[in-house]
Amino acid sequence: QVQLVESGGGLVQAGGSLRLSCAASGGTFSAYGMGWFRRAPGKEREFVAVISRSAVNIYYADSVKGRFTISRDNAKNTLYLQMNSLKPEDTAVYYCARKISGISTAQAMGADSYDYWGQGTQVTVSS
Repeated sequence: QVQLVESGGGLVQAGGSLRLSCAASGGTFSAYGMGWFRRAPGKEREFVAVISRSAVNIYYADSVKGRFTISRDNAKNTLYLQMNSLKPEDTAVYYCARKISGISTAQAMGADSYDYWGQGTQVTVSS
């Protein structure tokens, strides 16, 4: 059974930084691309970033490009999201997810491209 557990969320002032982690277990982490999504209050879940299994291909939502960095450590079965220059509009629950094998990383911006999800971690950015 694949399990994804996010951590690292919290309350931060605008302009600050946080690093989210996603610990994976129960599967071959290095064999799958991974993504981050977020859901803000009253809004739909939205794509944040995706990374291929070898970290060669990485894509970001325009809203976070230049501020967020997705990375992974396959030896530790862990996915990361470094978030810098945080804005109040980044406030959301952040989720990590495992990309379905066979779907191109470049095409994996929809939630239906992922099969396993974590429970989420809350990020709140105060102004």
